[in-house]
Amino acid sequence: MNLRADPHNSRLDDAARAGWLYYVGGNTQDQVAAKLGVSRQTAQRLVSLAMSEGLVKVRIEHPIASCLDLAQRLQERFAFELVEVVPSDPGSASTTLGIADACAAEIERRLRSSEPLVLGIGTGRTLKAAVERLPVMDCPQHKIVSLTGNVAPDGSAAFYNVLFSIADTVKARSFPMPLPVLASSPAERETLHSQPMIRATLELAALADVTFVGIGDLGQSAPLFLDGFISAGDLEALQQAGAMGEILGWTFDRHGCLISGLTNDRVASAPIPSRERSLVIGIAMGERKQQAVLAAAKGKLINGLVTDEATAQSLLG
Repeated sequence: MNLRADPHNSRLDDAARAGWLYYVGGNTQDQVAAKLGVSRQTAQRLVSLAMSEGLVKVRIEHPIASCLDLAQRLQERFAFELVEVVPSDPGSASTTLGIADACAAEIERRLRSSEPLVLGIGTGRTLKAAVERLPVMDCPQHKIVSLTGNVAPDGSAAFYNVLFSIADTVKARSFPMPLPVLASSPAERETLHSQPMIRATLELAALADVTFVGIGDLGQSAPLFLDGFISAGDLEALQQAGAMGEILGWTFDRHGCLISGLTNDRVASAPIPSRERSLVIGIAMGERKQQAVLAAAKGKLINGLVTDEATAQSLLG
């Protein structure tokens, strides 16, 4: 088959075919070239294009002994129900590398279940990266509920809200939280939460069977601050109160106890689901987040964790 003779094939179509032959079919680049009727150089470029355009997703199935050992030790130390530890890349500053793929695999595994479940989903950069790796799935038996508001301070859709991204590929009943992340006052939050539609969504969130949440730090580069949800004054007040991290906008100290007052009086998110009935899986890695993850683990705000080797070693150290 000579692709160049077929004007209806786009370059991405060619790349997808080449990627399938190479990564799935197990062909060498010479064999790919022969089967597609192109030169070896062209086949090589098409295979590279398939990878760079995200047409090929690689998942390593071989368990790595050190990661398994770290996962077991974390599970014993913090009484976690689930731990996934991925290899670290010492040369990368990414806060999503590896864990986004591991999180996507765990979400996919849950959604492929034939038993109906309520999946609670948080927000943030790591979770957004994870759901973008999900394959197209048809699972009408499940309900996916957002645990955080999806409105940014300027009234626009929050960029890192995950529910809209997951709804693009997963065909399940989705329940957004049409609220700001933080209300302007405690009174406004009570008014918003009293609306029948919001009350129903909050009730569904409390029934989540499994929940995926990001864990944010509260340093000078705190996501809540960088994304405009809290002011510099709010951040300083939280730091002075001993705030160490946040989940769904709920801030907590180094013991994992929720901070009294301050921004927690205005958080419009659903409460973190009960760890007695829901598997609450935190997704986080990186030096900047280590203290926040440790605090969340100590305070039993989460009972599952997806992280990398370096963060796991820090938590155990």
